[in-house]
Amino acid sequence: MSQQYYIGLMSGTSADAIDGVIICIDNNQVSVVNTHSLSIPTFIKSLVFDLAISGENEIEKIRYLDYELAQLFSQISLELCQNSNIATSDIQAIGSHGQTIRHYPAPLRNPAQQLAPSDESLHIYSSAQGYTLQVGDPNIIVQQTDITVVTDFRRRDIAAGGHGAPLAPAFHSVAFRSPEKNRLILNTGGIANITYLPASNHSTNNDVIGFDTGPANGLMDAWCQLHLHQHYDEAGQWAASGKVHQELLTRLLKHAYFALQPPKSTGRETFNISWVKQLLDARKHQLSAADVQATLTELSAVTIAAEINKIDANAEVYICGGGAHNDYFCERLKQYLPDHSFNTTEVLGIHPDWVEAAAFAWLAQRAINQFPGNLPSVTGAAEEVISGGIYWA
Repeated sequence: MSQQYYIGLMSGTSADAIDGVIICIDNNQVSVVNTHSLSIPTFIKSLVFDLAISGENEIEKIRYLDYELAQLFSQISLELCQNSNIATSDIQAIGSHGQTIRHYPAPLRNPAQQLAPSDESLHIYSSAQGYTLQVGDPNIIVQQTDITVVTDFRRRDIAAGGHGAPLAPAFHSVAFRSPEKNRLILNTGGIANITYLPASNHSTNNDVIGFDTGPANGLMDAWCQLHLHQHYDEAGQWAASGKVHQELLTRLLKHAYFALQPPKSTGRETFNISWVKQLLDARKHQLSAADVQATLTELSAVTIAAEINKIDANAEVYICGGGAHNDYFCERLKQYLPDHSFNTTEVLGIHPDWVEAAAFAWLAQRAINQFPGNLPSVTGAAEEVISGGIYWA
């Protein structure tokens, strides 16, 4: 394969910013050429959060977001090209994940795993068909940039019986796998997901394990916004000033999602600040906001570490996503992973801020060349499928 350039765009669960990368693919080797981040305006972020739970004027809100986010996706793509001195005509395609509005995973295959009907926050798992929705109209992006766009990456996997998530493990296997060492890639956005890569010299991905463990930064960020009016807890300093409340942590850990076996995926529909408030309202004594933040941080660390320890007691752990910048969270995570080495993905060649965007650039390349993009061992799909719809320039 000759040298080719692809753009990857990712707007995650936290909806703080759009991350954009240009990658170069040369002889199946992936390298990051340039990166760029574009903040999402507060009013757009608020609409994204509003749509996580059913409410009034949903269609109008989605219509508005579909247009406004597409404009932002177009803007960051053009700025990436300009900053990189690469002509738009030299970009093979843009892989635009879009902003997730709803993600309802596929129904569970094991009836014993079905969640109690009284657990309204998880009624989605008993639905007849999995469903996912991302917005950011690709037609507008093509029109604004004159670059082919690949988007809607998740629904084909769902149609094949999978969860449509996580999709990044296929890229992790290509970019980060070692022939000598077992590695585990931990992505910490709003939701945490892990990818286990057993040591292998082979190209098969049948042994890759990947799934969402539950919350990472999402609950912490929402609580910080509510009480400090800041988008996130800088380096986890606020959480570090509080104390973990064991009773609240125990209540949080009783959430049915944590008992589910993979394949599994989740999102803001399940883990949101309304759920936390309900548990707090049920208590007789009020907790300080800092103590709640410390407890939410502990929840993320405990649940992530528990899943990692189940898979491999001493694999190399490489963290990416926003959580890599939260020093206190990383300290708590290491406490529960004493036998694991711990680094960021930067030591493997990709800075932790850009791994997910690079993954969707790579997935765009897969779709353009009619290669499958999902891993059935991860998503639970019946077969490998081409992930993404193509909008030609």
